[in-house]
Amino acid sequence: VQLQASGGGLVQAGDSLRLSCAASGRTFSSYGMGWFRQAPGKEREFVAAIRWNGGTTYYADSVKGRFTISRDNAKNTVNLQMNSLKAEDTAVYYCAADSRPRQRYEVRLANAYDYWGQGTQVTVSS
Repeated sequence: VQLQASGGGLVQAGDSLRLSCAASGRTFSSYGMGWFRQAPGKEREFVAAIRWNGGTTYYADSVKGRFTISRDNAKNTVNLQMNSLKAEDTAVYYCAADSRPRQRYEVRLANAYDYWGQGTQVTVSS
């Protein structure tokens, strides 16, 4: 699976952005998908995840209520709608795909994911 993230940019605090991740491959619909982010000098952190059928979603506490993850298996895409952006949301955002069934806690772990996109920069000015 190859992943291509897009949609990042420079916005003001309080604005919205929608990130998209396009996936190649016929098995996309069987993959769990996640978004992670990494700010300068910090470790990569979990943002959101969605099960293969879109039935269950997971969020980091820091983005809950502001971000929404969704997927369209017919289009091989997963999206991250980010509202009410804050300066602390500034980071490179990565989408990732997981080919195996995972426990709830595992979907938040970067090492559970097999494939990664190249990242897209999100900068929020205050």
